[in-house]
Formats: sequence, structure tokens, C-alpha cells
Amino acid sequence: MRWRGERESTNVEDRRGMSFGRPAAIGGGSIVVVLLAMLLGVDPRAILTGLQGTGSDVQPVDVPTSQPTDEMGKFVSTIFASLEDTWSGIFQERGATFQSPRLVLFTDATPTSCGYGESAMGPFYCPNDEKVYIDLGFYQELDQRFGAPGDFAQAYVLAHEVGHHVQKLLGIMDRVQRMSGGLAEEDVNALSVRQELQADCLAGVWGAYAAKRNLLDPGDVEEGLRAAAAIGDDVIQRQTTGRVAPESWTHGSSAQRLKWFKRGMESGNMDDCNTFEENP
Repeated sequence: MRWRGERESTNVEDRRGMSFGRPAAIGGGSIVVVLLAMLLGVDPRAILTGLQGTGSDVQPVDVPTSQPTDEMGKFVSTIFASLEDTWSGIFQERGATFQSPRLVLFTDATPTSCGYGESAMGPFYCPNDEKVYIDLGFYQELDQRFGAPGDFAQAYVLAHEVGHHVQKLLGIMDRVQRMSGGLAEEDVNALSVRQELQADCLAGVWGAYAAKRNLLDPGDVEEGLRAAAAIGDDVIQRQTTGRVAPESWTHGSSAQRLKWFKRGMESGNMDDCNTFEENP
């Protein structure tokens, strides 16, 4: 990607190297917290169980915004700025105002308003404090374990999480949570898949914007598609359990994630990302 020299976001909290300790219990409330919960063999339902509660036992922190000076920190800050600009423009065209989330860089673990976040959970969005959390060591795992290297693949991860923020601003997260009440686990999982696939599509919408601004190098789109394919629930289940159980999917298959990311890239229109109205 041609990201150097572009604007860096000022909505960045760099907590890397800070130690916050580990509470005895986990709290916080959120129904969708991770993009890649299963990447490291973590059952997303266990994470969700841990993150549900009052949140009184985990005190979130606010670190003053800061501009990272290292290469990877500057990269993610620049991509985050591009995401802010993209969605600010889209919302403005629709007569609305985009309220930017904040990006939190951390090492190993950090308190959040959705509970205690750990590196093993992968990057995640917390709707309670409207922050995207990432341990940048995750990108090494994305490359080495799942064969999805490249800066555009890394940018796709952030774009997906900001897609969840867009869903929150539009009220989609609240609607999904209400719809989930009283449903069987399999049906709740199916709703989660639709929500995650929509975030993939919204990530593709940002990708279309980046392409229009000539920020992409040859092969970048393929990097994004490779990343989407690498993190399908079916692929991860085969690696971690040796079997595929569609009823337990929470993010969608590789084919589904590819389909919706490509939809957003090709369309560039968030109206084409309605995963709740058609077969995902």
C-alpha cells in the first residue's frame, strides 16, 4: 500500500509496554467483540461468556492520544486515518456525522469497557467504549500461521473492526442483540455470522475508497482476499478440531467472507452490504 506521507490519526492510544495486571474475574457487556476469536484456538463463546456481566470488576483506562513513532505503529495510525476519512465522507453524503472510534495498541492484555482484553482474542471492537483494540503481534500470526501476509491484509483487519463501529452507529448492533434474545444458540450464531459478514463487506467499501485514491499497489486486493479466505470458520475449525460444524460458526465460511468482502470492494456502496436481507 502507498500509505507513507498520508495523514495519521490522532485518535490513537498507545498502551504498548504498559502492564495493567489481571483481575480475578472478567466483566463488561457486548455480543460481538472479536473478528478473529478462533485464530489462536480460542472458542469465541468462551470469550463472550467471560465478557458478559456488569463490568464493575474491570475498570477501563484512558491513555492520552499519542502518535506512534515506530514503523508498524505509524502504519496502523495511517490506515485508521484513512478509515476515518472514508466513513466521515460516506456519512456526510447521507446527511449524518461520523463519530470516530479510537484505536488502542496494547501488549498482551488491557482493560476495556467490555471486560479484560487479551492478545489471544485477536483484534476486537468494544461498542461500550467505541474503541478498536489490537496487539500488533497478531499480524505475525496472520502471516506465519495463516499465510496471509501483506500490509493490505493487515489493513483489512482494522477495516473490519471499524465496520463494527459503523454497525453500532447505525443501530445494527442493538437490533441484532434484541433479535438474539430467547433464540437457540444455533440461531444466535447465524445472526452473528450475518453481522460479521456485513463488517467484511464494509471493510471492502473502505478498500474501494483506497483504490480510488490510488493507495493500493498491485497485488493488494489479492492480499485482502487471501486474508478473508484464511480466517473462515470452516478453515479454522479444520485446523483446530479436524471437523467442520456450520451450526457453530460465528463469522462465516471462507467462501462467505470472500463473497462479502469482494461485494464491498466491487460496489463501494454500503447499501449493498445488507447481509440480513439475502442469503449470506
